[in-house]
This record gives sequence, C-alpha cells and structure tokens, in this order.
Amino acid sequence: MRLEAGGQRSEVRSQRSTGKITILVDNSAGEGLSAEHGLAMWIEADGKQILFDTGQGKSLEPNARALGVDLGGTDLLVLSHGHFDHTGAIAQVLRRAPKADIYCHSGVVRPRYAIRNGASTPIHMPRESMTAIDRLPLKQLHWVHEPVPLSADIGITGPVPRKTTYEDTGGPFYLDFDGKRPDPIADDLAVWIRTDQGLVVCAGCSHSGVVNTLDYALSLSGESKIRAVIGGFHLIDASRDRMDRTIAALRRLEPALVVPCHCTGGSALEMLHQALGEIVVAGASGMTFQFQRTNHENT
Repeated sequence: MRLEAGGQRSEVRSQRSTGKITILVDNSAGEGLSAEHGLAMWIEADGKQILFDTGQGKSLEPNARALGVDLGGTDLLVLSHGHFDHTGAIAQVLRRAPKADIYCHSGVVRPRYAIRNGASTPIHMPRESMTAIDRLPLKQLHWVHEPVPLSADIGITGPVPRKTTYEDTGGPFYLDFDGKRPDPIADDLAVWIRTDQGLVVCAGCSHSGVVNTLDYALSLSGESKIRAVIGGFHLIDASRDRMDRTIAALRRLEPALVVPCHCTGGSALEMLHQALGEIVVAGASGMTFQFQRTNHENT
C-alpha cells in the first residue's frame, strides 16, 4: 500500500523522498510471520530509523529478519506507553542497537494491573526491559513529558490532552493490585509524520482516545488533514455510543486511510469498516505503507 502525495512551493527548491512504515508485530500476521498480542512498527523517514514499540518480545526479531529490517540500525526507540505488550523486547533491541536513543514518558516503568472478572493481572513493563532502560547511558534516555520534535517533519505528541467526553482509557486499568487507584495511562503518546498529503499518525493503543490523539497531532504539526492513522485504537470494550461518536469524529477528520491494529477489537473493526468503507484496512504484521514527502530547500 502506498500513501503518496504531490505538490511543490514556488519559492523553494523541492526534492522528493519516500518514507515507509512497516508493521513488525501485531495480533494478526502475514504469511510466514509470527503473531502475538502486541504492537511494533518500523518507521523510515527523514533519514531516521525509528522503532515504535517492541511487542511482547517473541515476534519482533524473527519478523524483522523475515521482513529485511535490521534492528541493529535502530536510531530511536519510541515507547507509546508502559504496558508489557509494547515493551517486552527492549533488552533485545538495545543488545542489537546499543547506541539507540529511547524516547518515552517516565511513567512507563510504573506498576500496573488489569482487573477482569475479579482477577488482577500485572500488565506493566517486564523486569528485563526495566533493567535495560535503567542501564542505558543518561544521554540516550529522553523522558517525554511534552511534545518533542524528532526532525522538521516528525514529532512525538507527548501526553495527549483528554478533551472528548466519550473516550476513556479503554479498559479496567489500575495502578495497584486491588484496583483502588485507576490508571489514567498518562504516559500514552503517539508519533506523527508530515507528508505532502497530510499527517500520518502512528498510535500504540490510543489510551488517550484515538480522536483526542488525532486532533492533538494536527494541532502540533500545523497540518489540516490526516493522511493515515495506523495502530491500536483500544475500542475492544467500547460502548455503542463511543463507537458512534468515534465514527462521527473520523468522518469529520476525513482520513484517507485507517489501519486498526492490535487492541482495536474485531467488533469495532467491523463497525469502522461498515461505516467508513474501503479506507479501513485491518492491520497485520508484514504490512508496509509508503508515503511521499517533499523536502524543501530555500532558494
């Protein structure tokens, strides 16, 4: 699949470049690839190689090899939030790319739990991953508490403001084993990439709400439209009201491509597809998206 764009400005000299996003880990997988409950994406843009999340740990390296992705070339590792299914392979990545910089919110290392049917389950970052981060040289560790530009056309949202009334974290998440302290998942963040046809947004789980995430990415980038949103939307437990209002907001935003992955949920995926049509494409490991960018040079 290609996300392509065109257009030039008369006052600048322009040069075309191609960026690429590859889904390395997802709940679904292409032929010959491994699937797991998790998410990881490989982003190539502006001369940077960015790994966005790592999945649980079992699928990342074999899928990367099969897809021709060299994890040893990772320049930046960006963590969307601190759940185990997004952070399990951090140590593996750092062994392959020891000079990679990590960008994440400081809350990624907090203890966290999900409580379903009366059972409390730890869902925080694995100990090995926490240790790998703790051993990283300070100059390579970047705590993200506000928006961070990675280049002229790539940025990290930082914590996403929660402005909608119908979006929530998407599940029964807590900061304690007994479920007395709800987890707002304040470390949730996304990556945006500017293209000639609008913004491409990569989301981990959209615990801040996919609509909040897209609106915030637009405001940060100065763009007026969404070219694509790729990632987890965490609508698996969403009410019908939330789904209806999310769909209405997506119609307002008019993305050209919506790629629900990981935690979106089968029922939510079907509702999105029925409502929005062919722009909705179910994500899976092995899918690659290319997009065109124009690098502008002042004359």
